[in-house]
Amino acid sequence: MPAASSERRRRRTPAEAEQEILEAAEAFLRARPFRDLTIDEVMDRTGLSRPSFYVYFRDRHHLALRLLEDLAAAVYRDGSAWLEGSGEPLDDMRAAIEGTVSVLAQHGSMMRAISDAASEDAAVEHAYRRVVGAFVDAAASRIQRDVEAGRAKVSDPATLAAALVWMNERYLLQSSVSDRRKATDILTHIWMCAIYGR
Repeated sequence: MPAASSERRRRRTPAEAEQEILEAAEAFLRARPFRDLTIDEVMDRTGLSRPSFYVYFRDRHHLALRLLEDLAAAVYRDGSAWLEGSGEPLDDMRAAIEGTVSVLAQHGSMMRAISDAASEDAAVEHAYRRVVGAFVDAAASRIQRDVEAGRAKVSDPATLAAALVWMNERYLLQSSVSDRRKATDILTHIWMCAIYGR
């Protein structure tokens, strides 16, 4: 029996099948832009039939939304040291930015593809802005806590948080982060100066 046929016959749980499709889409988006992505291209990279796609996703934009959810969860998980912390700002900040840089260095091409998808689909755009907005809100909350604790002197935490989060988003999407340490150093310096004056 040919290998491809054998692969298609292998039984998968629904979670395994969905994950296989997501991984195939990410692999495609590492090499090519979102505008080139088709359902056939994705499914050809799996051992699943084309109709299987519609069991899990409505269309390619819905697929982009799922990729965005997974990526946002990874960024929050690896960047939450400062957002959720209350300890020494520099230690928390560096750990958070290092985590964010690491995730986006690994998945930057996929994030760029999702950003491109947001320009052509209103639902993806709304979801993308909601995800970034959640980071803005979390950053504003941390800044406000530090203002109340006397660690920072910021008159408008929400506006500063929005400026800093969107700066990170644009910088990390538009540049291929080849030197993670340098990117972490620069971004940590900017955030520490803007929030804590040091």
